[in-house]
Amino acid sequence: MRIEQIYRYPVKGLTAEALEEVSLTPGQCLPHDRRFALAQGDAPFDPATPAWLSKRHFGCLMANARLALLHTAFDPKTGLLAIRAPEAPPLLASTRTVEGRAEIAAFLTRFLGEEARGTPRFLEAPGHNFTDVAAKCVSIIGLSSLHALEEKAGMHLDPLRFRANIYVSGARPWAEFDLLGQEIQLGAARLRVFKRIVRCPATEVNPETAERDALPPKWLRQHFGHADLGVYAEVVEGGRIAVGDALEPLEGDLLH
Repeated sequence: MRIEQIYRYPVKGLTAEALEEVSLTPGQCLPHDRRFALAQGDAPFDPATPAWLSKRHFGCLMANARLALLHTAFDPKTGLLAIRAPEAPPLLASTRTVEGRAEIAAFLTRFLGEEARGTPRFLEAPGHNFTDVAAKCVSIIGLSSLHALEEKAGMHLDPLRFRANIYVSGARPWAEFDLLGQEIQLGAARLRVFKRIVRCPATEVNPETAERDALPPKWLRQHFGHADLGVYAEVVEGGRIAVGDALEPLEGDLLH
């Protein structure tokens, strides 16, 4: 298996940013992945004592499909976040100042309209990632598995519907499930695969049109007897990974 694409998602629910290479750190997510989130006004999240909360407390595609219409770009060097919405002036604001975060929150709240609950806050909590699972980890999808789903569904499914960090080619469909509990070598990093990813209604949303035009969870259950696509892996030993690098199991040949 080899890495075909690497993505980070600086703001939970918003635009994927492609990377050619990245350095992984033990026990951490990809740098800047899910670093920020729009917390709904009724979300019991305290940045001073951050704790994991389920995605329903934040702006997310599962509940807020319209977010797919936004185009965002984050510059970690300056802390600036650019947001472009259809038929609206773009916003460029700092994630490092109270005023900038308030501007971003107001922009996103206006865009969500009736889907915004209370007074949403645009948040960052140093050391915390707004991920779908409590463990800090990296998500990996085998494109062979996605292609198997596409074949049964009879339609193309944009890989970005599934918002993984790493997409790999090669091996047979669902081979990544055989890696559960195993360590893998990914580029210069070593990871341990610990959980299958259960897909949610967020994958129904077309990342280009924001329309709910597919039913991946239903199709997975119908054709494969589960709703899983991809795996989570924790970084055990850090190192650089890049597009084109190999993914290899460290305990025998499990992928063929």
